[in-house]
Amino acid sequence: MASGKTTLSKKLVSDHTAILISEDIWLSKLYAEEISTFDDYLRYSSRLKPLVSQHVQEYLAQGISVVLDFPGNVPSQRHWFRSIFEAAKVNHVLHYIVASDSLCKEQLRKRNAEQPEGSMIMSEAEFDYITAYFQPPTTDEGFNIVRYDPK
Repeated sequence: MASGKTTLSKKLVSDHTAILISEDIWLSKLYAEEISTFDDYLRYSSRLKPLVSQHVQEYLAQGISVVLDFPGNVPSQRHWFRSIFEAAKVNHVLHYIVASDSLCKEQLRKRNAEQPEGSMIMSEAEFDYITAYFQPPTTDEGFNIVRYDPK
């Protein structure tokens, strides 16, 4: 959370002439009134993913690159990414941002103040709760990983 995924996603779209699909924006457009807690987010995110999977696979089948601005904080979330590119039989890159909690909290405060499209105001306590579950990707997961170390 607040590591810079959206900023990086927008840069990747520009650099690679790709389609951007942002979970935050889709959820805010489809379920704005329904999502007020982290559990709500998990519930509605799980409803969105099957539709996004099919949609992305159709793009990939046409040779169109797609950037998914979705969290991959735990192996189960990354497994969802894997299911998409494996079903489409295409190559992939998992972009992994290694950002300290202090940097993320600084960026979270900025995001809370600016409230860009699709963002929800999150407290530092919510950040701590959510990021406690974070598990970095491992080589055993079999992703082509590009690592970013913002300073």
